[in-house]
Amino acid sequence: MTLRGTLSRTAAACLAAAAVLTGLGLAGGPAHAGTGATGATAAEAERRHLPGWELKDTGSQARLRGLSAVSRDVAWASGSGGTVLRTTDGGRSWRDVSPPGTAALEFRDIEALGARSAVILSIGPGEDSRIYRTDDAGATWTETFRNDHPDAFYDCVTFFAGGRHGLALSDPVDGRFRILSTSDAGRSWRVLPDDGMPPAQPGDAAFAASGQCLVSAGRSDAWFATGGGATARVLHSADRGRTWTAAESGIPAGDPARGVFALAFRDARHGLAVGGDYRPGNPSPDAAARTRDGGAVWTPARKPPPAYRSGVAWLPHTPFAALAVGPTGSDVTFDAGRTWHGFDSGSYDTVDCTAGLGCWAAGEQGRVARLE
Repeated sequence: MTLRGTLSRTAAACLAAAAVLTGLGLAGGPAHAGTGATGATAAEAERRHLPGWELKDTGSQARLRGLSAVSRDVAWASGSGGTVLRTTDGGRSWRDVSPPGTAALEFRDIEALGARSAVILSIGPGEDSRIYRTDDAGATWTETFRNDHPDAFYDCVTFFAGGRHGLALSDPVDGRFRILSTSDAGRSWRVLPDDGMPPAQPGDAAFAASGQCLVSAGRSDAWFATGGGATARVLHSADRGRTWTAAESGIPAGDPARGVFALAFRDARHGLAVGGDYRPGNPSPDAAARTRDGGAVWTPARKPPPAYRSGVAWLPHTPFAALAVGPTGSDVTFDAGRTWHGFDSGSYDTVDCTAGLGCWAAGEQGRVARLE
């Protein structure tokens, strides 16, 4: 798909994006699925190309909805059947480091705390919601939390800068979303008081689709996304989960299958939200929004992705470029979420990027790819 001039809102935006994509080896190389402007003029746009995913053979058939990129060489992925995978050579080979005795669990989120340390979250009602931690690259795992409340259903986990403090999110219990907190890098957890949490709407829930329904930035700011209720909201905490404020995202909800599925914040103010209706074939209008004030106000994308998207991530070293993925394809923005442009039709559920210019995506049937 040719994008004449659409990405030249400002020369700075385009040049920043061009610098990142050039560093990734994406500018000026062979076209993968179309062309896109990463330069400052329409003529340059014609000569440049959109990024492309390169599939990596994991040897797994699990649906991998959990993903944590450490670098262009090291990444973790987790998913169905109690599966946890790890690569240290850029995806050329993968080691199955699944915890023993967990084949019945769904590891929908994984957070790497380093090349050898990680925390995984299994979702589900009651005792199906668990957290495990490893410090030896997955050779051994320690169960550090098992839910004992029959109404709790944990969806996502996140860690703040530094890796010691983290949160996990459960669907509402007694009318309010439940927050789990750690201050020792996931070795122990406690349920936070809910008096600082706004009431949930009827039908409110978080979507455990990509490990990105709960995200953080810096040392104290966190956000989580909702759907299923009358409106799809984003809730923000500036004090590590103790108190929260809610804002409407503008992404349609009003149905158990619709809402915000994933968030990404590049700092405490600038964020992206994606979602829609996850049912195949159902339309997902206004499936993306952006904020510039920490989530107090959300603005719908002028040109959103064409269908439901379950994962989103900022590209490193630019304030303007980001990726979104879903079962029907991938999209890129070069103007901080105002407009999105498709570049790949493959199925992915989640995406993650690192400061070292390593961007990864994962999804069904063991699919993992790296941006090349």
